[in-house]
Amino acid sequence: MAVFEQIEFYNISELEPMASGGYRLQRLPAEVHNGLGIPAYRRGRRLARRLSGAELRFVVDNPFVSLTLMALDEDTHVLVYRGDYAVARHELKAGVATTLQLEDPPFFAAVEPESLRCGRFAPQVWRVLFHQDAQAAFLGCETFGASIRPPQRDEVPALRWLAYGSSITYGADALHATNAYVQQAARRLGVDVLNLGLPGSCLVEPVMIDYLAGRDDADLITCELGVNMAAWFGPEEFEERVRNLLTTLADRDPERPVAALNIYPNRYDVFLDRSDTETVRTPEFNRIVPQVVKALARPNLHFIDGRQVLSDFDGMSADLLHPADEGHIRMGENLAELLKPYLSRKHDA
Repeated sequence: MAVFEQIEFYNISELEPMASGGYRLQRLPAEVHNGLGIPAYRRGRRLARRLSGAELRFVVDNPFVSLTLMALDEDTHVLVYRGDYAVARHELKAGVATTLQLEDPPFFAAVEPESLRCGRFAPQVWRVLFHQDAQAAFLGCETFGASIRPPQRDEVPALRWLAYGSSITYGADALHATNAYVQQAARRLGVDVLNLGLPGSCLVEPVMIDYLAGRDDADLITCELGVNMAAWFGPEEFEERVRNLLTTLADRDPERPVAALNIYPNRYDVFLDRSDTETVRTPEFNRIVPQVVKALARPNLHFIDGRQVLSDFDGMSADLLHPADEGHIRMGENLAELLKPYLSRKHDA
C-alpha cells in the first residue's frame, strides 16, 4: 500500500506521475505488470492497470473535504463510504477532473457513537472505492486547513487476505464493486482484502510468483487457479506453474495459510463440443490442483474445491462463466465459511 499526502492508497502499489499533472493509480508495480503474460498473450499488462479492490482511505479533522479524481480511458464511478456505511456514488468522466464534495453524514452525530462501531471499519474513516474496471488518476485533496491522516491500525480490520485469481476473483460482472465475492467474503470474515484478480490473465508467471511471495502484508493468501490457463497450457505446464506458485508461497512464510482453489463451475463443464480444448482441460486441471497440494504436504497449504464455493449455474451471468451479483454474493457466503478455520488459527497464533 502507498501513503501519499497523508491518504492511504489501499491495494495500490504505485502512483505514477502524469505529464498532464496528477498521478495514475496502479495496483501492481510497473516491473510486475510489464512482465505479465506469454508471447502469444499479453493482455494482462494492460488489464492489470484496472483498479479492482482499490480504495482511498483517510480521516480528516473537518466535517467536509474535497477530493479530485479523473477517470482515464473510459467513464467509471466510485463508491463513497464512511466506515462500513455507504454514502454516495459519484460518476467520473474520462479525461475530466471531477471534484467530490464529501461531508460528514448528518445523522452520525444524532446517534450514540458506539452504535456506529459495529463493522470492520471505524466510522470516521472515509473510503473511496473504485469500480473494478476503473482506470483513474488522483489529482488532489483539499481539507480547508484541517489535518488529515491515514487510518490507524485499530480503525481497520486486524487481518488481511490477499486474493489472486482470474476475472472472477477480480469481480467481473458484479454491478456493485462491493458485491464481488472476495469483498463479500471479507466482510463476513471481518478482514481486509487485497484483490489481485487479473481478467483473463491469471497465468502464474514467475514475476507474479515472486511478487506475491514478497508481499509481507497479508495474513492469508488464496489462489484461484486454472480457468485462464486452460486456453494456453497443457496439463504438464499447468502443473509446473501451480507447483512453483504453491511451493514458493507456502515456504516463504510457513505460518501464513495458503489456500488453492480450482476452477469454479462454468460452461466448459457442459459444453456440447466435448473436443473443445478448454472443455477437455477443465476436468484435468481440476484434478491437478488438489493433487499438487497433497503432494507438497505443507502444513500451511490447503485445497478448496471450487464446487464448494459455487455449486451450479444459478446466479451466473449469461456468458455462463462469470457470476452476476447474486452469484458473487452466494460465493462470498460459502467461501467465508470455508476460510474461517484457517483465519481462526492465524488469529489465535
